Amino acid sequence: MALLQISEPGMSPEPHQRRLAVGIDLGTTHSLVAAVRSGLAEVLRNEQNEPLLPSVVRYRQAGEIVVGQSALDGAADDPVNTIVSVKRFMGRGLADAHRHRSPYTFIDSPGMVKLATVAGERSPVEVSAEILRTLRLRAEAALGGELVGAVITVPAYFDDAQRQATKDAARLAGLDVLRLLNEPTAAAIAYGLDHASEGVYAVYDLGGGTFDISILRLTRGVFEVIATGGDTALGGDDFDRRLAEFFVRDNALDELAPQDLRRVLMAARRCKEQLSLQGEALIEADISARGRLATSVTAAQFRAMTADLLDRTLDAVRRVLRDSGLSINDVTGVVLVGGSTRMPQVGESLAKLFGKAPLTDLDPDQVVALGAAMQADLLAGNHSGSDPDWLLLDVIPLSLGLETMGGLVERIISRNSTIPVARAQEFTTFKEGQTAMALHVVQGERELVADCRSLARFELRGIPPMAAGAARIRVMFQVDADGLLSVTAREQSQGIEASIEVKPSYGLSDDDIARMLKDSFGSADVDMKARALREQQVDADRLLEATQVALDADADLLDAAELEDIGAQMRSLKLAAGGDDSALIATAVDALARSTDAFAARRMDRAVRQALAGRRLDDIA
Repeated sequence: MALLQISEPGMSPEPHQRRLAVGIDLGTTHSLVAAVRSGLAEVLRNEQNEPLLPSVVRYRQAGEIVVGQSALDGAADDPVNTIVSVKRFMGRGLADAHRHRSPYTFIDSPGMVKLATVAGERSPVEVSAEILRTLRLRAEAALGGELVGAVITVPAYFDDAQRQATKDAARLAGLDVLRLLNEPTAAAIAYGLDHASEGVYAVYDLGGGTFDISILRLTRGVFEVIATGGDTALGGDDFDRRLAEFFVRDNALDELAPQDLRRVLMAARRCKEQLSLQGEALIEADISARGRLATSVTAAQFRAMTADLLDRTLDAVRRVLRDSGLSINDVTGVVLVGGSTRMPQVGESLAKLFGKAPLTDLDPDQVVALGAAMQADLLAGNHSGSDPDWLLLDVIPLSLGLETMGGLVERIISRNSTIPVARAQEFTTFKEGQTAMALHVVQGERELVADCRSLARFELRGIPPMAAGAARIRVMFQVDADGLLSVTAREQSQGIEASIEVKPSYGLSDDDIARMLKDSFGSADVDMKARALREQQVDADRLLEATQVALDADADLLDAAELEDIGAQMRSLKLAAGGDDSALIATAVDALARSTDAFAARRMDRAVRQALAGRRLDDIA
């Protein structure tokens, strides 16, 4: 007799019925995959019982691709074809790639830099896809089935280009992305659910290639990101490079061959790890022309040569606290994320800043993947009635807006707004009879478009011809849960609509995102003065154009003296508008407006007479 399995409504299905979903931490140095099994999140290991996969891909002859530890083992012998720290090149152009000292041959290509290998040109997306594919196969082997999707973590300060590149890599790897999740938020999920924590937490995430700091409030299962910040051009790799540069100077080395450079960087990383455990260590590397060289480094020397890097992270912490409107005393705890937080000076500096020791009871290498796995399990539909309810509220790192007349930025969605989010604002036309509008979408905190990042351009056509300022154009900005943007413009009277899903060009330099906020703080007064000047110039242009239109139509209403006076005032305003004195422009605007008051009244009288011509009083009544 066949037996039926019966379960109560709301009960979770048996393990073999669960939809298989994983969380993936795609890291600069190491990557890992985790899943929820038997109600607990755990990191999935390979056949050698290793949880971490080195984020290294080696391309060999005949199309062979090696990923992970085997690839890392061959990095020193074949540095050009062994790609390390590829995350730093995701969504980046040639200029940014050359700023990192590396043995690779970069190729400038539309959209994103590529790397020359023995297997042909490879983009960072393709390299990352090999890492993600390896993790997918590991997960499917461990879980015994095909995955329905994955939550992949990204640095909170990854911009649109880097997020889109990550999604593209996942698709190449055969993964359905359930969500892109900010790394600090994933860590907070792991701590919050595992420890039932409540309060305000600072998540300090120092990985191999990026740094993030987020302030989150955990309240009865609600994970609210209050503010986020960081530096996408700062990570453990930069600490390694300081040691490598010290080794090069100490041994009076000139230009290094690619093999030698890779050996020195790997030796520097080993030295850094040893200095986290002991007071002195050696940087030892074989140099082609010199043989084996060694340089001794003390922990005190290492701290001194990297103090400015650590200070950059602490400055970001202070900025994010200011953004959140909270003080250090409001912070319940500090969570450490990322392997680079194992450097003793990191924990000591944070303890001094916050007055309390950071939380270290979860492995900083694994905590992000564990939190992502919990989110993936929920999004896959494995939530049961007995599971605790929880809600995730993340934010966008930089403001989004449109270019308006005069090269000014009109913000639509402000930074640190909770996502997903949709905001709309109405705009109008600038010229008489305007039938099209060009929309320029930008990202950043400055007042002028030139100081922000261009995201996309598109046009709305078919606007009914109207007087300047009469048309109503409603522009809607929508940011999804992955932090990706779409924009829609709609003319209200006829329903004409245009939209664009922002597809970044992948060309933003590494420092741009971090610099945007820094510049916005240091340039606030300058920006406001520049904005005031541009607004006065726009007003001047509008008044000059309207006056010229009126003269073209009704100049016969003026005598010669009046016509000369208005012409003189227009010339004065044009001259003032070409300068940088907003007060002078305002004075010239007022002067032209006063000189045309009588003209405007006569034009109104003529328009009324023309409208009433041939009509009887009874018709009007």
